[in-house]
Amino acid sequence: MKKKFAAIFISVMAIIMVGCTSEADTVNDNLSKSADSFEVQRRIVFFNGITDKYLLTIEGVCSLDVDDAKKLRVTCKVGDNQYKRHYLGLSDNVSYFVEQTDAKTEDPFRYKVLFRPEAIIPDIDLQTSK
Repeated sequence: MKKKFAAIFISVMAIIMVGCTSEADTVNDNLSKSADSFEVQRRIVFFNGITDKYLLTIEGVCSLDVDDAKKLRVTCKVGDNQYKRHYLGLSDNVSYFVEQTDAKTEDPFRYKVLFRPEAIIPDIDLQTSK
């Protein structure tokens, strides 16, 4: 009985917590998840803030990972099961901006949760003796 009550209580609290987020928060979260699933077309431009010169432009369905203020990792899908990764260092005069080049429809009333099978069931290499 206690387990059933605890499960109901947790479910109610989860619904209340989801209700506290704004529409913009839900859409932003869904867009981020779509981008990390390589569904969003982006243009990432690196520029020198002193000379106003573009240093590098990356375009495609790309996911961004900002480890810290000085490092950026960009992973782009270039084909079926084909990816390219770029590691970029940032400095005092080098910065970047990211532009979403195509509109993406996201439902503000639907919250996305993505499960990656490879994260749940690891890829196991089986090695046996002869």
